[in-house]
Amino acid sequence: MLRSLIAGVFLCVSATGALADQVTLKNGDRLTGTIVKSDAKTLLLKTDFAGDVTLQWEAVTSIVSSQILHLALKDGQTIVGTVTTNDGKFEVATRDTGPVVAAKDAVVGVRDDAEQKAYDDQIDRLRHPHLTDFWSGLLDTGLSVTRGNSDSLTYNLSGKAARVTDRDKISVYTTAIYSDSTVNGLNSTTAHAIRGGIRGDLNVSDRLFVFGFTDFEYDQFQDLDLRNVIGGGLGYHVLNTKVTTFDVFAGGSYDADFFGALAATATVPATPAVTRKTGEIVLGETFNAKINARTTLTEQFSLYPNVSDTGTYRFQFDATAATKLKNWLSWQVTYSDRYLSDPLLGFKKNDLLLSTGIRLTFGKGVF
Repeated sequence: MLRSLIAGVFLCVSATGALADQVTLKNGDRLTGTIVKSDAKTLLLKTDFAGDVTLQWEAVTSIVSSQILHLALKDGQTIVGTVTTNDGKFEVATRDTGPVVAAKDAVVGVRDDAEQKAYDDQIDRLRHPHLTDFWSGLLDTGLSVTRGNSDSLTYNLSGKAARVTDRDKISVYTTAIYSDSTVNGLNSTTAHAIRGGIRGDLNVSDRLFVFGFTDFEYDQFQDLDLRNVIGGGLGYHVLNTKVTTFDVFAGGSYDADFFGALAATATVPATPAVTRKTGEIVLGETFNAKINARTTLTEQFSLYPNVSDTGTYRFQFDATAATKLKNWLSWQVTYSDRYLSDPLLGFKKNDLLLSTGIRLTFGKGVF
């Protein structure tokens, strides 16, 4: 009776081992379980008693699989079938073409059926992304408060979200600044501006892209109730590496500016509301660089020569340096300049903003 029980247990263990994948290491150790995946750096083996075991790929000398595996090769081919190892080479028993031999150093990935399906789904998603996929973004904020002989509050908030694929890029952005002060009981607002917009870029080749955008702007101290600009054109990727991108672009735009009426002051006469609608040329560049592992620099300059009122123009310049404190937290310094060559009477041509504060990020940043 005891001999029969031992024999039964031995047969069960043997049968289980026969149905399991086997991995042999350089030191002679042999592990059994289910091969899940490998990226040619590590191999994940799911075992019954030790759970998930991660092995160094370079330590693996032999694979014998009872299940179908998908071997991805350097040349882009994928071999599918059960795997054995002979003289350091993998022999794959494919269903359609019979045995196929692959050298270990030619294998860049190993996946079981479930992992291969997940990989194929991811590739399909990359090739045909939904509008809600691949968004990342940032939020910059700064605050300054004084109390005492003078009370003041300055607050700025900037946000940007982008969806980037190999084919296109959609950007949504906004900036707001507000400053208020009280001196000797007299309260005044010294800054109040809101800017924002949407831009889309579509690659037509490795270097060329087309773009379209619409921008909105409000500035109390230019007496600007609304500026709406709609434009587009053609761009060129001068540099496009993992650490540096530099684009130039050119096109045209339509600018509609709505200035409010001004009451008379001691130095400036009353003026009625003014509306300007003009055509513009768009010229500009964008630059993004990863200075080191923690610091990034982004910069954009756009020039808008007026074609309806030649000789007048405006430009926008923005630059931000950010140093990462954590994966989701950075410290940023931002400089912005908005220039209008023909402001309303009594107003200056430049509006400058220099701010610093924290940056919060989500997703895989592209800025």
